[in-house]
Amino acid sequence: MTDLTVDSTARDQADAVRRREVSARELLELHLARIAERNPDLNAIVSLDEERARAGAAAADEALVSGAEVGPLHGLPFAFKDTHAVAGWRTTYGSPLFADHVPEQDELVVERVRRAGVVTIGKTNVPEFAAGSHTFNRVFGTTLNPVDPRYSAGGSSGGAACALATGMVPLAEGSDMGGSLRNPASFCGVVGMRPSLGRVPEWPLYNQWESTSVAGPMGRDVGDVALLLSVLAGPDSRAPLALGDPGPAFAPPVSGTLDGLRVALSTDLGGAFEVDHRVAAVVEAAGGTLAHHGARVTAAHPDLGLADDTFRTLRAWHFQAKLGDLLRAHPDDFKASLADNIRLGEGLTGADVARGYTQRTALAETMRLFFADHDVLVLPVSQVPPFPADQEFPAEINGRPMETYLDWMRSAYFITVTGCPAISLPAGHTPEGLPVGIQVVAPHGADRRLLEVAAAFEQVAG
Repeated sequence: MTDLTVDSTARDQADAVRRREVSARELLELHLARIAERNPDLNAIVSLDEERARAGAAAADEALVSGAEVGPLHGLPFAFKDTHAVAGWRTTYGSPLFADHVPEQDELVVERVRRAGVVTIGKTNVPEFAAGSHTFNRVFGTTLNPVDPRYSAGGSSGGAACALATGMVPLAEGSDMGGSLRNPASFCGVVGMRPSLGRVPEWPLYNQWESTSVAGPMGRDVGDVALLLSVLAGPDSRAPLALGDPGPAFAPPVSGTLDGLRVALSTDLGGAFEVDHRVAAVVEAAGGTLAHHGARVTAAHPDLGLADDTFRTLRAWHFQAKLGDLLRAHPDDFKASLADNIRLGEGLTGADVARGYTQRTALAETMRLFFADHDVLVLPVSQVPPFPADQEFPAEINGRPMETYLDWMRSAYFITVTGCPAISLPAGHTPEGLPVGIQVVAPHGADRRLLEVAAAFEQVAG
């Protein structure tokens, strides 16, 4: 054994296994010990199967002994988001309707991560059908914040972010519609990336031709996010709109510079949404850090006035198309906020949906023109810091009431409907010590450039 710990980077852990400085079995036991220590209080890992994990670790070690070619994540313990189907493994989607569901086939992101050599240990907790940025459900309960368990871990990849932050797993994958990778990363103090639309192909999907939700990576630093993105990204014949760049194009090492970087900084996109003053202070301080290290920071923002109607229309349409029949068959088995959102989709007309897609096209064009004069946009990830875990969503921001469980997520979902890549980076804390991230957005397709900027900020911000 080396002095490797579960808090070491995923890159170091994978290198140590590959060099046979630590066995996959030993690495697994280190992580199982951390899970036993932290998970009972935080509820991040669900459907844990230690014996199957031990068998997987033994097989990983045997592969190395045999001299077999191994993948970039070989021997790393891994828990998949519980909305992603893993063949032979309980996958509940956070719904009591699927409490005992065991898929027969891996979905594409799972297939790619497994092929890269991970040792599957279980799943990470999610809200019901990944709806909402607070992780709770009637199957497994609530995931709590790793810094202060009185607060939310965010969502919908809240179990993933919490497990990652506490060293229960070295890497995590998730999905992001309205901020489900970015929000929990901000709440838990890790890095979460929503890739460009098409960067990480998904299959199977009920609608392969357009998506507001994308899969993506989480890590404790930018290099680890790049490592997992290199596994997740790349074209696949089953996903016709996948971007063509091969996955290894995003692999670490990744580095960059802030010198001369053209940064547009905005705390609220020109008053488009309310932002907690503690979050705004962290974003403004990050702007100062960027400027101090050579970036050209200006107060600027794109006009995303169409984004709210666009996201809410398309989200309701997608939810109704995907879950409407299930809700009609089981009206009492959905949380009220999700049921209401699905039913909103029932009232949409073809003209409403057409308007949503037309506006989405206009938003993409707005961002294309905006990035002609700016390299990146910096804004809040979430409009609030972590809120109490016994609330479904924040009741108010700076005394202003939040009418729906989507109102406080605008800073994330406004970016969703642009199709641009965005990354959540740890940037500071509230006076109470709760983590706050900043969101850095780059032009569509510029995922590698975004990682380089993020790595440069990480290096100077600490």
